[in-house]
Amino acid sequence: MFPKVPDQHKPNKPLIPNGLGVIYVLISVVYLFLLYFFDVVKVSNDISHALTLAVCILFGGFMGLLDDWIDLRWRYKAFLPLIAAIPLISLASRLEMRTSIVVPLIGTIDFGGYYYFILIPLLVTIITNTVNQLGGLNGLETVCPTIIMVGLMAASRPYAVLLYGPFVVWLILTVLNFRGKIFVGNTGSFAIGITLASFAIVSDLKLDLAVFVLPYIFNSSLILLTYFFFRTKASVSFDGGKLVSDHRRSLVTLITYRRSLTERQVVVVISLLVIISTVVGLAIGTM
Repeated sequence: MFPKVPDQHKPNKPLIPNGLGVIYVLISVVYLFLLYFFDVVKVSNDISHALTLAVCILFGGFMGLLDDWIDLRWRYKAFLPLIAAIPLISLASRLEMRTSIVVPLIGTIDFGGYYYFILIPLLVTIITNTVNQLGGLNGLETVCPTIIMVGLMAASRPYAVLLYGPFVVWLILTVLNFRGKIFVGNTGSFAIGITLASFAIVSDLKLDLAVFVLPYIFNSSLILLTYFFFRTKASVSFDGGKLVSDHRRSLVTLITYRRSLTERQVVVVISLLVIISTVVGLAIGTM
């Protein structure tokens, strides 16, 4: 049913079903439509949080599916999430959501009208692309978003019901992906990235999410800086059992730099980093 691609970091490179992120998109959207139908999450000013999140997930899935089909260049797909920001801008402006962010040790920063037309599109674009860039290993592109999703639900209890369905589906895919049984593909990574960004905006957890994804931002910054200045890309070598790298151009290559580690060890190390950033973000949110 699903196209199969070789698992590059397994002996003999077995073929694994790819693109199962579409299952996450379909079930999550149906779940959110049911929440809207049964009026589980109240509609305010004719705007539904559930429908807004569903539209964003649909676009994220379509964008990832398009990338899986025709392998879009980064110069194009980097800006595609801007379209997904449109329903979020509509929701935020019509609900007159808070346009300020309280930063510890700095104070309150009010963005005013720039919040709707600059901050929201910027947040959606950055989160979606950084989540998509941290992948390539079994479990890496699924375990870390699962951790962040738990953090978002813990920080936003009134809106947590929006993520119950998506979380269960993504958790099942995470277990299968970590075991090397499936790949979620760009369809899954784009969809989950937009899910995290959209939910953070809907539940007003922008600062929390920004702290949660610090390992992602570090990884993308390292990749972009080395590419723009040195025109080189990150890659790891696989000797049939372990991964090793002779450069530091991404978070994965930084961890495996002149150090042989198994695929699962690398995933566990990065997952621990995400757990730490999520715990720090939750602590900051309660201050």
